[in-house]
Amino acid sequence: MAGPDSSETPNTPSNDGPDATKGATAPVPEAASTPVDALAAAKKEATENYDRYLRSVADLENFRRRTVREKDELRQYATSRVLEELLPVMDNLALGLAAAKQPGADLKVLAGGVDMVLTQLKTALSNHGLKEINPLGQSFDANLHESISAQPSADVPEGKVLTVVRTGYSLNGRLLRPASVVVSAGADQKGSG
Repeated sequence: MAGPDSSETPNTPSNDGPDATKGATAPVPEAASTPVDALAAAKKEATENYDRYLRSVADLENFRRRTVREKDELRQYATSRVLEELLPVMDNLALGLAAAKQPGADLKVLAGGVDMVLTQLKTALSNHGLKEINPLGQSFDANLHESISAQPSADVPEGKVLTVVRTGYSLNGRLLRPASVVVSAGADQKGSG
């Protein structure tokens, strides 16, 4: 009479012995009865492996195409946030220009408006990591500054920035443009000869 597991045959060896761990991870393949059967099984396995290979190659190609497409989209639309913040600046510049063309335009009011638009522009750009490099009075740093010339000065010590000719900029810590500066050569030494 069969027990709870009727699929077990009375001649099946028990897995309780010392060899129970051998082959426990994968079932033992049935031995092919003839070389023809073994060849057919090997062909079937080769076909399945080739099919898996083709699917993997196709998946990899799809992944490559998707990555290229996403990278291209990212490049095309990466600046959209910056541009959205610059649109109000352009609107205000257009308003300022229209006001300047009016007869009897007040120069002080126009200058104040342009100054406000410049502040708005700087704020919009700094929100995206742009930082001004304006080293007036600081020590000259060849990594951030570009020296145009040296000029004697009784007020500014030697090696300090005397004048900033053109402001420099960095983006998230990376130098975009060095500040163009005039460096102090110290006090003029005319009578020391």
